[in-house]
Amino acid sequence: VQLQASGGGLVQAGDSLRLSCIADGRTFSSRALGWFRQVPGKEPEFVAAIAASSGNVDYLDSVKGRFTISRDGARNTVYLQMNSLKPEDTARYYCVAKKRDAYWGTRLPFDFTSWGQGTLVTVSS
Repeated sequence: VQLQASGGGLVQAGDSLRLSCIADGRTFSSRALGWFRQVPGKEPEFVAAIAASSGNVDYLDSVKGRFTISRDGARNTVYLQMNSLKPEDTARYYCVAKKRDAYWGTRLPFDFTSWGQGTLVTVSS
């Protein structure tokens, strides 16, 4: 499983960012993919996930209506469009793949793999 996240940066509250995650073809076509975020000293927090083929999506309540996760099959890429960003969205964001034996709807970090280096999102007030 190979995932590469990018797109983070420093923005002001209310601004938008789009994170990208390029996956290898096999992973993209067979695994649910998602995003977690983590701030120093805290556990990773589930943000969003999208199923491999059904189109099902799942969001953390605090980002519903502001964030949108999507897939682009032509580019083997998953996006996280983040609008109306808030300072509390500041974190390092990780693109992850759900483990094969994990159920859809899980939000446990243990059920996801290939965390990589992540991409830093900083939202100033």
